[in-house]
Amino acid sequence: MRKKLLMKKNALRIKRKRRVRGKISGTAEMPRVTVFKSNRHFYAQAIDDTKSVTLAHADGAKLGVRANKEGAVEVAKVFSEALKAKGIEKVVLDRNGYKYHGVVASFADTLRENGIKL
Repeated sequence: MRKKLLMKKNALRIKRKRRVRGKISGTAEMPRVTVFKSNRHFYAQAIDDTKSVTLAHADGAKLGVRANKEGAVEVAKVFSEALKAKGIEKVVLDRNGYKYHGVVASFADTLRENGIKL
């Protein structure tokens, strides 16, 4: 029973992901910031969809932080520094099918606090 429930939850996330992803796209001036969270770590990357190139990234596993709100804040701080180093100040957030609360919301709020416009 548990396996069926997890498969259904993942299928609904993929459905949300496709719906959101069909509406947004990233450029060199305003890249798409996509997030991924596993049970242990949190990851983020800025993507230029016109050239299919990753412009900046932050890896929670390399930083040694967990996939919780505090870990997302640390990843967002490092990620915003990487974006500023590339001269990027405006981005489009791709929440990757995850609901906008908890870890994803704290990541986005920290990006805003560090000067990145969403």
